[in-house]
Amino acid sequence: MLSPRERQFLATRRVGHLATADRQGAPHVIPVCYGFTDDTLYITIDEKPKGNADRPLKRVSNILQNPSVALVVDRYDEDWTRLGWVLVRGQAEILGHGIEHDQAQILLRARYRQLHDMRIAHLPVIAIRVERVTSWGELSAEER
Repeated sequence: MLSPRERQFLATRRVGHLATADRQGAPHVIPVCYGFTDDTLYITIDEKPKGNADRPLKRVSNILQNPSVALVVDRYDEDWTRLGWVLVRGQAEILGHGIEHDQAQILLRARYRQLHDMRIAHLPVIAIRVERVTSWGELSAEER
């Protein structure tokens, strides 16, 4: 589903913005680190403090209520000929354990050195099953 140019663009960017919505449709957008294989994107929940530990993160509770999500990865540049983005839409699920969960954690640790020393093996992973991809602009991997 992802074209080679879109894959390359996603591989060279470091941050995406995850959009979720609760069952009433109230939106919630946050920056996230991500990794991907084939037609699935992965986002781990890391160790950083995120408020009340007694309730799930808003992104997690939204996905449990409404699994339709979007992730946009973009590049801004003062030279507007360099602007580009990839928008991925799909269904998300929360992986708590298992082979796919563990492989996603390995993938994300390899991509982000900041995760190396974090104890994330027991933490959930968001898996986005890609259903639709839209992209626009300059998707080349090179930076100027």
